[in-house]
Amino acid sequence: MTPILFYGVEYGSSFGSIVALEKLGQPYRLCRIEMPKESQSAAYKSINPVGEVPALITGTGEVLTESVAILHHIAVRGIDKGLGFRNEADHDRFVQVLAFLNSRYFSAFNPLWFSVEFGEDNEQKTALRAEGKALVEIATTKLEALLGKRKWLMGENLTIADAYYAGVARWNDIHKVVDWARYPRAKELFDRTEQDSAVRFAHGIEDGEDVRSDAFQGHIALENAIGQRVAIGTSKSTARG
Repeated sequence: MTPILFYGVEYGSSFGSIVALEKLGQPYRLCRIEMPKESQSAAYKSINPVGEVPALITGTGEVLTESVAILHHIAVRGIDKGLGFRNEADHDRFVQVLAFLNSRYFSAFNPLWFSVEFGEDNEQKTALRAEGKALVEIATTKLEALLGKRKWLMGENLTIADAYYAGVARWNDIHKVVDWARYPRAKELFDRTEQDSAVRFAHGIEDGEDVRSDAFQGHIALENAIGQRVAIGTSKSTARG
């Protein structure tokens, strides 16, 4: 079946997965999940029991959740395009970079999102923002060192790691906690990703624009996505029987 990626709100964590699928260039479909209403429905929880996005139904009908797992899955399929690595040392560093982006950089923004979504009073919001600012500055300092003199996170070419970075770094546009002038390498990388056609495509998808590409096969409704997965599962059972 054609892989289906479930994604949610604008500025969401699914962004990097959309970029990655577009860079891969193989046919895929998207299913936009209304959050929190649809993400907490029994229908969507049959895809991802924790009710979060992104989630990916792979070409074999299996479900992958969590951005790092989805991005790694795509990278392995894009080795010939330079999105992932066969060499063990390069692959290990790639996984290391993805882990850093997820565990340090992505998570540093959590207090800032909490201040927007759950902060009940000015004192609480101020405390959350102060914590978030400190964490993001620490993470961006580490990222600056990690980049060194590399053009992209892994060297001279854009990889899936840069796709993930593109989705997270833009959060500073909302929270405005980092002075980019202090982090020239990280800022240059962010500006470079913003110029990439797949990143521009993902922005268009999030904004609800009528964007098209050779790989993107259109949106699919949740019930139809579930139906396709059930159908392929039934087909597998019949074949085994």
